[in-house]
Amino acid sequence: MKRYEIKNMIIDDEFDGEESVTTDFTHKDKDYSITFKKEDLEIINAWVFEDGSSLPANLSGTIIESIREDIKKRI
Repeated sequence: MKRYEIKNMIIDDEFDGEESVTTDFTHKDKDYSITFKKEDLEIINAWVFEDGSSLPANLSGTIIESIREDIKKRI
């Protein structure tokens, strides 16, 4: 069983001059968003949404790698 649930995924051809993939997901009852470069799935940014604010997210490498694998399967 996965420790997260992907809610939304957006592929953007125009983000900062290069293609990107943004994935919104829930993990431990919190909402997160990670944006990757589409080319190599390197992280551009990661946010957690708490109390109406977005804060830099501190996610484990295991979660990030699992999300990368899910993205690869979907694109």
